[in-house]
Amino acid sequence: MPINKYFVSALSAFVIWGFFSLALKPLTDYPSLDILFYRVFIATAFLLVINLIFRKAVVLDAKKTFKELSKKKQKSAIVMTIVGGLLLVLNWFLFIYAINHVSLQSASFAYIICPILTTVLAFILLKEKIDVWQWIAVGLCVISCAILSYGNLQDLIYSVIIALSFGFYLVSQRKNSSFDKFLILTIQMVIASAILLPFYPSFGGVVPTEFLFYFLLFIIVILFTIIPLFLNLYALKGLNSSTVGILMYANPLIHFFLAIFYFHESVSVAQIVSYSLILISILVFNISTFSNLRQNRVKK
Repeated sequence: MPINKYFVSALSAFVIWGFFSLALKPLTDYPSLDILFYRVFIATAFLLVINLIFRKAVVLDAKKTFKELSKKKQKSAIVMTIVGGLLLVLNWFLFIYAINHVSLQSASFAYIICPILTTVLAFILLKEKIDVWQWIAVGLCVISCAILSYGNLQDLIYSVIIALSFGFYLVSQRKNSSFDKFLILTIQMVIASAILLPFYPSFGGVVPTEFLFYFLLFIIVILFTIIPLFLNLYALKGLNSSTVGILMYANPLIHFFLAIFYFHESVSVAQIVSYSLILISILVFNISTFSNLRQNRVKK
């Protein structure tokens, strides 16, 4: 069933991103901007090689499809793709900075807020329908966020900015569904590189020479950038933005467990209660999805 593969794609993307800190934490001694520069530049080069050498037919087909669109749809596709590139750059920089210079849990908190904001944005901007169970799930998320934000207003404001950048990215790319998702991702990475390149001479540090830096960068580029971003864009072909947004909670849940059991960060009772509510909200939000999957298995 189509929704099955889209659901699995979205969930897989956020599960992969949940382990991002394992590759990012060892790079703490490097400036956040340098990590961002190399991540974007290497990913762009990698994607361009794949598309221009191995996917020429897809590129030509996309060009033909674009020409066949009305002027209005052409303009919309261009705007949504450019906006997507801009939002990715902003989101990545803020996330990398939070991981390496604030705390792992502060970065996780951004993605606790993000699903709620994405759901609300999709409801307002895309007119996506949200049933009673899903509103209950959103309510549980709001309660969990309120518990976590108590006494940490400054972190909450910072996290909202990160969350909004990715929330708007999901909503914008839901509307940008006329073209091959891998090609869209490549164009967005080219845009991101074009934005960052003028800043590299002034803000880039000394070129790293350590093998570990480039080894981890290639892991970040392939495993934690290209693969999950493609899975995310693919999932948006068959799922609405609010569902993809709620599945995003897999990301901070994994961050939370890594912070406790791997990085040995301290944890409070409030955090345990909040993350428990988040886990419940994921299940509640996807009650209809699980029900549909079950019905389709019965029909088969």
